Amino acid sequence: MRTFFSGLGTYISLVSFTLCNASILTQRESSIASAGQVQREMVRRLSGGTKVYFPFNAEFANYTERWSVASAPEIAVVVVPATAQDIAMTVKIANAFGVPFFAVNRGHGATISQRNVRHGIEINLRNLASIDIAKDGMSAAMGGGVFVDEIIKTLDAQGKTTVTGACTCVGGMGPALGGGFGRYMGYWGLAADQIIDLDVVLADGSMTKVSATSNPDLFWGMRGAGHNFGIVTRFNYKIYDRPTPTWFYSIMFFTNDKLEEFFELLNDQVDNGNQPKELTGYTLFVMNPEISKTEPVILYTIYYAGPAAAAEPYLAPFSELGPVIATNGTTSYPDFANAVGSGVDSPVCQDGGSAALFPTGLKTFNGTANRAVWTLFKKMVTEQPSFRNSIVQFENYSVQKMQSIDPASTAYAHRDDNLLVSWTMIYAPSSALDALAPQYGHQARALIDAGEPQRPLNVYVNYAYGDETVEQIYGYEPGRVQKLRNLKKKYDPYNRFRFYNPIVR
Repeated sequence: MRTFFSGLGTYISLVSFTLCNASILTQRESSIASAGQVQREMVRRLSGGTKVYFPFNAEFANYTERWSVASAPEIAVVVVPATAQDIAMTVKIANAFGVPFFAVNRGHGATISQRNVRHGIEINLRNLASIDIAKDGMSAAMGGGVFVDEIIKTLDAQGKTTVTGACTCVGGMGPALGGGFGRYMGYWGLAADQIIDLDVVLADGSMTKVSATSNPDLFWGMRGAGHNFGIVTRFNYKIYDRPTPTWFYSIMFFTNDKLEEFFELLNDQVDNGNQPKELTGYTLFVMNPEISKTEPVILYTIYYAGPAAAAEPYLAPFSELGPVIATNGTTSYPDFANAVGSGVDSPVCQDGGSAALFPTGLKTFNGTANRAVWTLFKKMVTEQPSFRNSIVQFENYSVQKMQSIDPASTAYAHRDDNLLVSWTMIYAPSSALDALAPQYGHQARALIDAGEPQRPLNVYVNYAYGDETVEQIYGYEPGRVQKLRNLKKKYDPYNRFRFYNPIVR
């Protein structure tokens, strides 16, 4: 343990850790007054299995690498706790010196609010990655550091599955704290709806159990706005018998002259929120130079929980529309994400680039609005070739189960949305492009939102750019945001959890 602290005092002095926020400290903690004492406190109070890294350590870069450099927090020290107790103690030490802390699993968050971390402590959850299936096969206890690929493969080996994010490189709990969309949500609802209970480290470093019977008010808030309240070290999660041994997919490319008819077909498939539970659609505007070097094309992927024959009625209208490229396949669920381009080894999962997302929740696709978005996308990639890897995402999941759950039961605010559209900027790290990206993103979102002028702008917290209003992210219903603010006063009165689309700003 001590070898990992070599040079700690010097580095803490360089980043000017200062004693502040003394009002939130215990008498014991408020006595910590120097960098040398911080070093001694960490050595004395963290377990031997915990590791700490600084910028001069080779491991530091691996632990701080982000999916989006553009929104990266500024990290001075990385702590990789061995236990939940080490997480709690790290929070207490950070509080004693008024240092911001930021919990990380896989580092895929892209909101610009993360930039507000200055000279912070990263608490990396990777060591907390256990998965223990209950004897009755109805739930699994998982560590806060597990990620989706591990969950899918571990459960599938026992004939089980559950709702997770669609990209298998992301953390298991992070998406659930903000709702959590996934291919199985047609069966069982959002990822947040699968949470049975949580072990949480609160803002003052205390540890608590959160469930329907233990801190039920916080249980409500953690499922939809959980990034604002605590660090999940372990959680019990509903799991299910695997409904099918195989998944079918079809990947099709269409030229833009098919755009209006394509979205008419997609609206038929969505069926005003009655899309079959087995069916998911994922559409992109994307550049594909094999088809056109100058114009975006439409990439449509159909996912179906079952065999090709069962998927054919949903596939046929799009096949008849005339794709220029079509690829079909059937695979097991553990291999499915890599087959369709959202697996751990897929380009979308690789770190080190920059990204900015501008999401909008909708009831139905508007062909006129989508044509305007396509035109803007073409204009952007023509004016700024550095943005040619960007995409526009149109996601249609089966939402019947999600919408059958009482919207008042969790903090997730947008259960009435049928669709999720997101203008997604992807580019090489560049401060100049960081400044330019939101100019296009805000234009695009205004076009998308104008397609449903009767509805307010709904923003999915896990995709949020970070400059949206609290109501756009957490809901317009009378009392909903105030309830969240009351929870902040109770569980995080000094707003220590304020770096991921915060409720209190």
